Amino acid sequence: MPAGDYASSRYSELSSITPENAANLRVAWAFSTGVLRGHEGQPLVVGNTMYVVTPYPNVSYAIDLTQVGQPLKWKFRPDNAQQAIGRACCDVVNRGAAYADGKIFYNLLDGHTIAVDAATGTQVWRTKMGDLSRGETITMAPIVVKGRVIVGSSGGEMGVRGWIAALDAATGKEVWRAYNIGPDKDVKVGPKFKPFYAHDRGKDLGVSSWPGDTWKTGGGAVWGWISYDPALNLIYHGTSNPGPWNENQRAGDNKWTAAILARDADTGEMVWAFQVTPHDMWDYDAVNENILVDLPIKGQTRKALVHFDRNGFAYTIDRATGEVILAEPFVPMNWSTGVDL
Repeated sequence: MPAGDYASSRYSELSSITPENAANLRVAWAFSTGVLRGHEGQPLVVGNTMYVVTPYPNVSYAIDLTQVGQPLKWKFRPDNAQQAIGRACCDVVNRGAAYADGKIFYNLLDGHTIAVDAATGTQVWRTKMGDLSRGETITMAPIVVKGRVIVGSSGGEMGVRGWIAALDAATGKEVWRAYNIGPDKDVKVGPKFKPFYAHDRGKDLGVSSWPGDTWKTGGGAVWGWISYDPALNLIYHGTSNPGPWNENQRAGDNKWTAAILARDADTGEMVWAFQVTPHDMWDYDAVNENILVDLPIKGQTRKALVHFDRNGFAYTIDRATGEVILAEPFVPMNWSTGVDL
């Protein structure tokens, strides 16, 4: 999977490269994708095969690592609407693929999610998830949880209403979809929602924290990373900046943009939420990795979530309850003097 594990640790147990031999490293081979745009998706290595997904047009390659010259096993070029190029805010990037059950899953810039047979490069299924006419694209790397492919939208700058959704990994059928702003029923706020802080409680905060109906085009996309705790059965994801850029047009906290959300993996129901940058006017978003780790804190082990945000704060949060245990700057900043807990 893109981050190495469900906890988004990005930790490798490989030991052949050491401080002692690192100076001796040399290029062994190189592969050109033929696409001259930003490459943000790291390759996947499954067994002896490396899988690579390019920026638009989102061509995927399978590379044989067992043979000299690393020949291609297959190349797959999907149908991908050209008008998606004009809808992408920030280059036509793709942040990678996921592997499960003999299939490679990834998203297309034009709003489709696809599954490709990992052995043959044949498309297994293709599902339209985003609507280009509304400015929706998809650039994030999916994650596969309990037989479901979880994906989210891009386009917070383009007047979208951000969402996250789950598809059946076998068929591509949509199982659930949750918006990140709007009325509770759309955001999947219900009896399970128990935010730790009082200011995050209340009815339809995804509407009342916006002026008028501006929430309908308010951003809050999911173009970053998703983590998963199997014991709690919760997925964790951040949301993007609110829109439009002119913050004077959207008075209020603009929930649930620039926030960390915990959702039930089976249903998408929100369990807790914490907005790291209310009324974000700097494009900070909150889409960086949520690293899941159990930490000894004051004599007890806490199930924690560690998040280094683009707003300059490092957050340690109880991932079961949403309580912020610690929030401290990790870089110089001038937009805030601290987090009041």
